[in-house]
Amino acid sequence: MKNKDFQKAIIFTFILTIIFGICVVSFNYKVIKEYEYNNNVAVARIIASVKENYPDYDDTLIMEILNDDKVEVDVLRKYGVDLNRESIAVVNQNIINKAVIFNIVLLACYVLLIFLIITLFNRMENKKTRKITSYIEEINKKNYELDILSNSEDEMSLLKNEIYKTAVTLNEQARLLKSDKDTLKDSLSDISHQLKTPLTSITLMIDTLLDNKNLSEVKRKEILTNIHRKIGSINFLVYSLLKLSKFDANTVEFNDEYYCIKDIFDEVLDNLAVLSDLKDVTINVKGNNSDKLYCDYKWQVEAITNIVKNALEYSSHSSKIDISYSSNEVLTKIVIKDYGVGMDEYDRQHIFERFYKGKNSNSDSVGIGLALANMIVEKDNGYIVVDSKLGEGTAFTIKYVR
Repeated sequence: MKNKDFQKAIIFTFILTIIFGICVVSFNYKVIKEYEYNNNVAVARIIASVKENYPDYDDTLIMEILNDDKVEVDVLRKYGVDLNRESIAVVNQNIINKAVIFNIVLLACYVLLIFLIITLFNRMENKKTRKITSYIEEINKKNYELDILSNSEDEMSLLKNEIYKTAVTLNEQARLLKSDKDTLKDSLSDISHQLKTPLTSITLMIDTLLDNKNLSEVKRKEILTNIHRKIGSINFLVYSLLKLSKFDANTVEFNDEYYCIKDIFDEVLDNLAVLSDLKDVTINVKGNNSDKLYCDYKWQVEAITNIVKNALEYSSHSSKIDISYSSNEVLTKIVIKDYGVGMDEYDRQHIFERFYKGKNSNSDSVGIGLALANMIVEKDNGYIVVDSKLGEGTAFTIKYVR
């Protein structure tokens, strides 16, 4: 795109040149016509005088004399005719002088106007350049709140728009960098807190084993069992944090294919068989064995395992969990419903936040499983809806859009 101000200056100069040319041609044409008229009047007077005084004089000879370009003008002085003193000659000379002066003045005005146009154009361009320079200076001062968008499409406006885009990008990058730093700070604080409690418990239990040589075998075995459980919790926390870190760094690559939903739940139930047996919770799965889900198999098993595990932890002993799934051309829906303690509205709104633990969560919960599950589901073009009531249980509805 060309500079529109430059185009305007060129157009105005072109129009001015045309007007100047028309004025010069018109004026000089008028001068020539007036000059010719005066000459014709003088010639007519001479011919009339010759005719009056010499009736027998040959007209052809007069015309030959008038058309003869070899006749010397100075010969008229022999007959008392001085062209510098005759009125018509003087008038014609004045006309020529005025024409020359007028042309010089007109040309000077034309040059002056062209110079004025160039000067104004340069001032406008310099003003825009100074303005853009000030914008860049403000950006260097970390002031990105600059609204310099323009509806025009000249080169200067395009440059202003690009500077605005750069400012917005820098502003967004600065905001994301600050957000990442804050997130990292909070995450490190949460990780430190989550690891500190089990490590302190393990240290105390090990000190008990070392300081009390006379502990019974039953007590010693109980302490070792607790240590083993705490270490298992730490391992789960560390592995979960590593997985979340991969998502935060955008290094997770999903290998999506069509998998039978039944196969996914078979592996989920195998993963949670021990926990479900300990709590005596029956897990019922209902759905069409041929239904398939377009997803990354490994990560979906991870996500659904975390959701079903959460349902087991909040279920009472000897209860059940109902799971159903269905699929059509638009979406795939999975519902996981437990009949446990449920949760209030506040817990429901924060359940997918990292390290958030509900009011009814057990002491071993670290509040990271559902956050990871939500990230995995969203990565596979899905979303989770939670419906829960205190004392009636919780239902997780997962919908994958095809």
